[in-house]
Amino acid sequence: LDVDDWVDLERLRVTSVEHPAFDPGKLAHAASPPSLQYPPQPVWQEPEAPRGLSGVMGGRKRHEANFARARADYEQAYRAWHEQATAMHAAYQAQLARHAADEEKRLAALAAARARYDEECKQRESDAAERNAELDRLINELSFDVEGAIQEYVGIVLSNSVYPESFPVAHDHRFDLATRELALVVRVPHPSQIPTVKEYRYVKAKDEIVPAVLPVKEQKERYASAVAQVAARSLHEVFEADRAGRIHSIALTVSTDHTEPATGLPVTVPLVIVAADRESFTGYDLANVVPAATLAHLGAAVSKSPVDLVPADASRGVRARGR
Repeated sequence: LDVDDWVDLERLRVTSVEHPAFDPGKLAHAASPPSLQYPPQPVWQEPEAPRGLSGVMGGRKRHEANFARARADYEQAYRAWHEQATAMHAAYQAQLARHAADEEKRLAALAAARARYDEECKQRESDAAERNAELDRLINELSFDVEGAIQEYVGIVLSNSVYPESFPVAHDHRFDLATRELALVVRVPHPSQIPTVKEYRYVKAKDEIVPAVLPVKEQKERYASAVAQVAARSLHEVFEADRAGRIHSIALTVSTDHTEPATGLPVTVPLVIVAADRESFTGYDLANVVPAATLAHLGAAVSKSPVDLVPADASRGVRARGR
């Protein structure tokens, strides 16, 4: 009751589209180009010429022999260096070519990633524009009491109806403009899906945590109370959300799905069938009511035992609304 179920449709308008930052990952970083450092080139060093008497005592011939060996060693070292440098240069040129090809691929992939990102941004902008156009259509059609727009608005309202995870609820609805009545079906969980644990206690002797199950009577009362609360809440949510008073009455059915033991086929069991008009229901002080009593006051057909899946009997009709 503390929640205003009216939906301000303008708050659903997309006023700005948020785009994630463009993150190309590794594509944003170019690989370092290959580098080349040649080995040091051999330097020719001429053997020192003999001086003084050493040149007279056969030093000149030894010098010539040393010169020839040194020259041969240098030329051999130079050829080896030149061959090594030539091979290194060829390998370097191949590395440069591979780096250039890889860089070309990276830039192409980066451009493609940017194009995809731009396209995704355009799509988000387009989706936002389309959503706002749909919102404008809905607001406009609501102002002219278009049947489909009223039904769509009710769907938005019911999608905002949040229940506990242990008690999921689903809605189906259909609005008839001629009678201005909303046919609403609310599906509640099967009784077997409802938690039956009252509390947990620790048994020291067994070193175990043992659940204490609710008595069967309390389980039945608990489920019946939940069903009645769902019925009253559903009527309240729709009437409160419809500030313009477009919906004059609601034909509500609260049901649960069940597999028939005799046939194994799925069946839907109605647990509450009730009709309520706006004028009467909106006059109730729901903060002080007992939902089961409210349903009785409205002339609802209510299951005698919802937990046992006894169908509500509507053979006598449910249109005798209390005032």
